[in-house]
Amino acid sequence: MQIVNKKDIPEVLEVKIEKLSNLGFGIAKVDGYVIFVEGACPDDVVKIRVGKKNKTYANAKVLEVVKPSAYRVTPFCPMQKVCGACQLQFIDYKYQLKLKKEIVIDAMHSICGSEIEIKDVIPSPNDKEYRHKIQYPVSETQNSKRILAGYYKSASHELVNIKYCPIQPAYCDNIIEFIRTAAQEEGLSGYNEKKHSGDLRHIVIRTSNFNQKSLVVLVVNSTKVFDKLKKLAHRIYTELENIAGVMVNFNSKKTNLILGENTELIEGEEFIEEKLCDKIFKVGAKTFFQVNPSSANNIFEFVKEYISKNFDQPLVLDAYAGITAFGICLSDVAKKVVSVEEMKESVILADKILKENSIKNVELHNMDAGKFFEKELKTKGRKFDVTVLDPPRKGCSQESLDYALKLTKGQIIYVSCNPATLARDLKYLIEKGCKVLFIQPFDMFPHTYHIENVAIIELPNV
Repeated sequence: MQIVNKKDIPEVLEVKIEKLSNLGFGIAKVDGYVIFVEGACPDDVVKIRVGKKNKTYANAKVLEVVKPSAYRVTPFCPMQKVCGACQLQFIDYKYQLKLKKEIVIDAMHSICGSEIEIKDVIPSPNDKEYRHKIQYPVSETQNSKRILAGYYKSASHELVNIKYCPIQPAYCDNIIEFIRTAAQEEGLSGYNEKKHSGDLRHIVIRTSNFNQKSLVVLVVNSTKVFDKLKKLAHRIYTELENIAGVMVNFNSKKTNLILGENTELIEGEEFIEEKLCDKIFKVGAKTFFQVNPSSANNIFEFVKEYISKNFDQPLVLDAYAGITAFGICLSDVAKKVVSVEEMKESVILADKILKENSIKNVELHNMDAGKFFEKELKTKGRKFDVTVLDPPRKGCSQESLDYALKLTKGQIIYVSCNPATLARDLKYLIEKGCKVLFIQPFDMFPHTYHIENVAIIELPNV
């Protein structure tokens, strides 16, 4: 059938899936017109229902798998189709890794335009029970007022009440179920997003892969602690095992942000401990820390080993440092690490972690990375052997990349959770004369389209 334009594409048709998009959708083409198909695997032949048609592409959903791909498997979670968390769970895990490598290759080719060596993806040590940060929105049923907690359906705010999630530690399911029941028994209500009413908005759990201790954060639609909340916190701490502490976060604003600005400790300790590179870290309610500690450890050990093999006691700059996880892990192989982070709470926590691990060769700076770069150039004039860039998902600004080039005399190691912004920034660095030696992907989020990458970048005239 020859398609002249999008109007000629029928609402229901049969297609073969060619590849996977960077957002985890199957890609089919009808006479060059691209259709993104939710829940489809490469090599699937599927009957689809086409939704909104744009000028160059349309979105569609699978009505029937006519001929399944050899890589299609039965999801191990019964909620996979309704829960929006694990988009690729119906695809064989080893094949997921190949698809993620292709996502990185495609991003580099289409955005960066350069031939860069992309190594095979290093898998997560665990593809189940790997997620050690859980954030469940909370609501309640209209009539019985039963507390619900889970994930939203894909592209919606319709809550799926999750009682069993195989990608998080099993004891987290027990914690969530206990809170559902105890909250209702203590008279707390679930949050109504439309009316901006109700008590409990989110349940956040930070749990340790190191010692299985859990920190529970109750996010409430309030500005202060009230008696029912105190009773619930006490029950969580005393009636459940391995609870390090219970905190309350206050979020009374009409916002999509999960956590508000203020958090108060109600029971126990305000941190859990995690172990990376044989160092003990403290993780709090609002601490940025990788949700898959085992895979994160792979990344840190990889960077540490690479620096150890290629540099002799280097001076290292750890930019966008958070709690200085990279700097702390690299302290064993560096002469000195200079860490830069603009969030004051993270720097205070990093200082505490350094002291508890008896690390003395890490220098902390609490300031915006760009401003630090500028100050460093104007005052001390230090040149770093290695600069580690680990920016947020939006990547680096061109100004920050320019500063990194001026401050670095050896190599830049760029750690990214977004292939698109990584490709954009690598393109800029290549135009400045840099050479990307290779990219090493790591699977931090099995069964999703997300992929973490470490790019090794050599500066001009090195």
